[in-house]
Amino acid sequence: MTDTLHTPPPTDHGRPFARDSGRWEKECSRALRTGHIRDHTCSAACEPVIVFERTGWGWFAWTVPGDGSSPAIPHQIGVLTPAATSTQRLALRWVTRRPARRMAVGALHGSLRLSSASMAFISLLIGLMAIDRGIPVTVALPAMLLAPLVAEYLPDWLDAWAREYVRTVEGDGACRYLHRLAGLHTVLVLAAADSDRYELRRSAEIGHTLLWDTADLLQTRDTRSASACLITRERLMLQLIHQVTQILKHTTQDGTDGTNQDSAPAQPADPHPWATRSATEPAPRHVPSPLPQKGTPRMSQPEPVQVIRPLNVYLLFAHEPYHPAGAQEINTSVVAAASLLHPGVRQPDGARIHQLLVRGRRPGEIVPLSTLTHELDGGTRWPEVGDWEAVTRDLLQLIRDNDCDALSLGLPDIARALVCAGPHSEVRTVDPTSGHQRAYGPADRIEVLVEVGKHLAREEAGFPLWPGNGLLAPLA
Repeated sequence: MTDTLHTPPPTDHGRPFARDSGRWEKECSRALRTGHIRDHTCSAACEPVIVFERTGWGWFAWTVPGDGSSPAIPHQIGVLTPAATSTQRLALRWVTRRPARRMAVGALHGSLRLSSASMAFISLLIGLMAIDRGIPVTVALPAMLLAPLVAEYLPDWLDAWAREYVRTVEGDGACRYLHRLAGLHTVLVLAAADSDRYELRRSAEIGHTLLWDTADLLQTRDTRSASACLITRERLMLQLIHQVTQILKHTTQDGTDGTNQDSAPAQPADPHPWATRSATEPAPRHVPSPLPQKGTPRMSQPEPVQVIRPLNVYLLFAHEPYHPAGAQEINTSVVAAASLLHPGVRQPDGARIHQLLVRGRRPGEIVPLSTLTHELDGGTRWPEVGDWEAVTRDLLQLIRDNDCDALSLGLPDIARALVCAGPHSEVRTVDPTSGHQRAYGPADRIEVLVEVGKHLAREEAGFPLWPGNGLLAPLA
């Protein structure tokens, strides 16, 4: 299952040399003078004319259409390794050099570099002059033979060296995706170029790393099989843009532009201000009781700022029991729906489950995971949404690492079985002594959820569960 990401259009690189309006026309004119522009009359073996547009992180390779229009998608995109040294940056210049011209050698059914032929002629002249001046033939002749061989094979060796530090992507689908991601990264680069703030420079560096990882992925996989990974990377890039936007907004308001922040990098802005913990907010609560137990009381806090928040919906899920130090068994947890958007949760599975969880719910509703299974045709459609087992494992790890708030519960066996069953299921028990049977149905399940809701209300005490920091944007 793939999602359509509603991302803003790239502000740069929508067309070749977007920031230099006259450069593309100059390159097209040069191509007309020095090379053959491919058109409808060309065969498949006809090589297109390539124009390289270098950037700080790599390059775009554009083909020159025969009708004079601008290409919409690059023919090739290359990404230089992050934090490249000066020597490694030479690899970018070398790979994007103009292609070497070759001479056909009809008798050998091959070709020879023009530079090799030129070097052979020059070395012949120099060798003859050296022999004429008394240099031994045993010295001059090997040098005469070696020079054209070096000119012929040294570029291939340098190509292999240079490509260790670059990742290249070709093909319409892969280039279209990486082109869009590069356009988003340009926003980060421009923001960092206009400021010396550490956060902005760091965001641009992380964006470069995302481009490198994506190019490396697309070298071995197609966009369909790698769709989940690509969605995650694009969401992370959007998250970086949101953080940079917030930093620039606050910088403009505070009038602190131009201050060097190297010594104290600031905390990234959270995309969900309603979910941000205040500076005096205590650590998340995870101390359980037999049936839902109220956690450790919160420390006194200033009155919260009234902000507009999205619908408060909660996910209830059972998991393998564990026993915190000095506490009773915890076997079920309740988290805010927004915790599914945490970057520590498997994505985009968490975002898809979040979308399913909040759709059509009432404010404050606690939705068991079994309810989602029932809505997905008894679980047959879970593969279309995501790996719920991996997502709940990640959520439990967030809870245990204090990376999000949760209501930790020690539910009795019957109550836990009811919330693990569907909304219309029954749980039957048998007394081993008397053989008496009893059935627990939907009404009993509702009573358990109501009781959990009461404990959740007391636990929150006016402060909603904190879903964690750095949350991803929800699916549209």
